[in-house]
Amino acid sequence: MFPSFPGKVQHIQVDGGDLLYIPDFLEPEESISVMENLRQEIAWKQETISLFGKQYLTPRLTAWYGDPGAAYSYSGLKLQPEAWTKTLLLLKQKAEIAAGCSFNSVLLNWYRQGADSMGWHADDEKELGKNPVIGSISLGAKRTMRFRRKDNHRTTFKTELSNGSFLIMQGEIQHYWQHAIPKSLAVKEDRINLTFRKIFLPD
Repeated sequence: MFPSFPGKVQHIQVDGGDLLYIPDFLEPEESISVMENLRQEIAWKQETISLFGKQYLTPRLTAWYGDPGAAYSYSGLKLQPEAWTKTLLLLKQKAEIAAGCSFNSVLLNWYRQGADSMGWHADDEKELGKNPVIGSISLGAKRTMRFRRKDNHRTTFKTELSNGSFLIMQGEIQHYWQHAIPKSLAVKEDRINLTFRKIFLPD
């Protein structure tokens, strides 16, 4: 079941998962203000990740924020959370209401222009538990998010993520699908993406 939302909602049902897309999650003026705050107040980094035994700089800037102890590991990185900012807490509260669940962490990605990208991956790390709910807010330039089946890369679909939108990924989609943000040299503006998550903390 998806929560109700007082606006336009698109339900995208795919084999092995569900997506809910809210294009007008934030008002245009609010999106501009929030994006400027995030540019200034977030401790952005360009991390070095490990892929197939080689080291690469991420083709975007990133940051990890959350509750104390909400560490997150991927691609050879182990991230310790920065403390929530006021802006992030306001966005988290709004995301939790729309998604109908609680989040204790957020991964931020700053795509400085269309040459910045995100490779194929699934949000299936053990810290996220089984069938995680991922709530993704997009700010700034419109970018295309592509999906492909893990067992058949020819089975694909895509969705456009516009400024101020919110995408909820849930069900078994992380088990069966990968997603990516490919390069788009036609895009000249920047984009900030926030993916809210729940990390299962050790007892």
